[in-house]
Amino acid sequence: MWFFILASLVLVVGFVAFTGAPYVPSRPKDVERALTKLYPLGKKDLLVDIGSGDGIVLRIASRHGAKAYGLEIHPLLVVLAKLLSRGDANVTVRLANFWRASLPQATTVVYTFGEGRDILKMYQKIQTEALRLNKELAFISYAFEVPGITPRKTIGAHHLYYLKPLQ
Repeated sequence: MWFFILASLVLVVGFVAFTGAPYVPSRPKDVERALTKLYPLGKKDLLVDIGSGDGIVLRIASRHGAKAYGLEIHPLLVVLAKLLSRGDANVTVRLANFWRASLPQATTVVYTFGEGRDILKMYQKIQTEALRLNKELAFISYAFEVPGITPRKTIGAHHLYYLKPLQ
């Protein structure tokens, strides 16, 4: 029995290591500052968190009145985020690979604590989604700037970009 549990955990962690970024929890005070001073989040917003981990960004977004939608590739983190967010009607967490997912139509802002190796690719995927949704999207990157693109605003380690639906 213990062997099966351990083998399952190794398989899940190994899968995520090859397909997604490692789990690094966001600092709540940094997220709070980003969602008030960098991009003042409100009731009109739907924030999508790429790699939502334990869901802290989603819960903070919900406290600001926004709808919050998490995409997470690690099944155990999806379960944890759902447990920690239970009872919050503004929070949705989905087991999904961001690279294969489409953003919800109501999306206004996308948040990520990505990796330097993938941040430009994420920016390009969000640009494609802005075109598909035919609307401007805000993009907040925690810890990494998009190479070759000047952020509209930076506070601490958070960088804000706006992506228009280019034709």
